[in-house]
Amino acid sequence: MSTSIPVRHIASRDNPDYRAWLRLAQGRPGRRDARVILEGEHLCRAWLEHKGPPPTLVVGESALSLDWIGPIWQACARGRRVVLQNNLATVLSQVEHGPAVFFVVEAPVPAPPARIAAGSLWLDRVQDPGNLGTLLRTAAAAGLRQAYLSEGCASAWSPKVLRSGQGAHFALEIYEHADLAALTERLDIPLAATTLEQAEILYAKDLRKPCVWLFGNEGQGVADDLLERADWRIHIPQVKGVESLNVAAAAAVCLFEQRRQQLALMVQARAARRKQG
Repeated sequence: MSTSIPVRHIASRDNPDYRAWLRLAQGRPGRRDARVILEGEHLCRAWLEHKGPPPTLVVGESALSLDWIGPIWQACARGRRVVLQNNLATVLSQVEHGPAVFFVVEAPVPAPPARIAAGSLWLDRVQDPGNLGTLLRTAAAAGLRQAYLSEGCASAWSPKVLRSGQGAHFALEIYEHADLAALTERLDIPLAATTLEQAEILYAKDLRKPCVWLFGNEGQGVADDLLERADWRIHIPQVKGVESLNVAAAAAVCLFEQRRQQLALMVQARAARRKQG
C-alpha cells in the first residue's frame, strides 16, 4: 500500500496556504514564520541533495508535464504535494518564465561551534541581496563551509539572496545575526580583514593555512571596532584612479588567491612524495 499523502489542488487566491506562500516569495514572511520558499529546478535539486525531501512541494499545473519534474515529484511522495492552478503559479513565481516548482522549507538554524578553527566567511553589514548571495556562492566554491552574518546584513534566506546564491546555502552552515566582535574570542585561527589602511598586499601574504575572512559594508567597509581586532589587514592592489572593487569581487579575489596557494602546496607535496617513491 502506498504511504503517499494525497495530492492537494489549489485554485483560489483566498487559500490561506497560498497567501502565506506568496508572502514568502515576496520576501514578506510573517513575524513567527521561519519558512522560506525555494523556486526552480536548481534550488530544489540542491535542497534534495543536501537536506532530503522538503515538507511541501508546490507545482504549477503546466509544470507537471516537464520530464525533470517526475523524479522530484516521486522524491517528495511522503510530504505534502500541492498542484497550483497555472494563473496562481504565475503570480507566485519570482522568475520570468520560470517552471513553477517550489519547495516550502524551514530555514536551517545550525548551532554555532564553541571554537572557530576552520576557514570561514564573516560579513559585516552587507546589505545588497545580490552581493550577499554572490559572497555565499564564492565562499562555498572556494571550500569554506561556514558563514557568519552580522546584524544589518540582508536576510540570507530571502528570495533574491537564494537566487543569487544558486544553491550555495546548502553547502554552508550560515549563522545570521552574529555578534562578530564577541566571536573573535572564539577564534583559533587568524582574522583577515580587507582594508586600504596599514595593510599588506594580498599577493605577498602567506595564505596556505586557514583563516577567517572578514568583508564589510558596501559603502563603509569593515567597522572600526572589528578592524582593530583583525590579525591581518589585507588590500588588493589595483591601478590608480579606479573605484575600489565591489565587495563580492574583492572576496572572490582573496578567497581564490588563498585557494591557489593551498592547491600549490598540495601539488608540491605530491611531487615530493613521487620523487621519494
